[in-house]
Amino acid sequence: MNTINHIKVIGMAVEKLDSALLQYVVANGFKPGDRIPPLDDLSAELKISVGKLREQLEVARSLGMVDVRTRSGIRLEEYAFLPAVRFSVLYALALDPTQFDAFNILRNRVEAAFWHDAVALLTPEDHVHLHDLVSKAWAKLTGHPIHIPHAEHRDLHLTIYSRLQNPFVKGLLEAYWEAYEAVGLSVFSDYQYLHEVWTYHEAIVNAICNSQYDDGFDLLVRHTALLRNRDGLHSHSVRGKPVSDTAILADIS
Repeated sequence: MNTINHIKVIGMAVEKLDSALLQYVVANGFKPGDRIPPLDDLSAELKISVGKLREQLEVARSLGMVDVRTRSGIRLEEYAFLPAVRFSVLYALALDPTQFDAFNILRNRVEAAFWHDAVALLTPEDHVHLHDLVSKAWAKLTGHPIHIPHAEHRDLHLTIYSRLQNPFVKGLLEAYWEAYEAVGLSVFSDYQYLHEVWTYHEAIVNAICNSQYDDGFDLLVRHTALLRNRDGLHSHSVRGKPVSDTAILADIS
């Protein structure tokens, strides 16, 4: 996008913002960490009531755009997609928990679409971290008593996509785990399910670390069926043909 078009797009986007506060932030070139003037000062400058600005500030705060503290005042935060999508998804699940199924399909397709871009960006340190997560998960699953390796599960998936420079992809994937926990899946305790999941995870990590990205992608796609079939798991094998490649691929094709 050339400079003229870039400026034009910014102008159109600012006009669409239904917030005098955020329009002011953009127009004045504030950067993350910058302190925004007090509401009384903004009210006088923008000719808008303090009450109206306070409403807009609360919206910006709830969406993670600003940080508001008694002593330090209002500071602009780094943009993140997570707060907005998390708020919306959790509301949707509160209305109807079965909406998780639709969000799960979306997440599966996003992970599949960005797989090759993401794994190519991972560093040797990331590879070590992924192996460590697998080891910690197996330690929990084979311990006495058995513990559910949910933190490792979440961390493993998010680490794979952590190097992407796309706040929308990363925010959506982070919100998925908030939704996963909200519907109680983080406390799902079927040992067969957990064993199958981590058998796949171990194979996926090995494929990534050996630069076998296509093999890793195939494993990723096949393992997404486990959650959908958790109430009646089939005997998948990471070395064998899945029960139904067509059914598993349906979520991301």
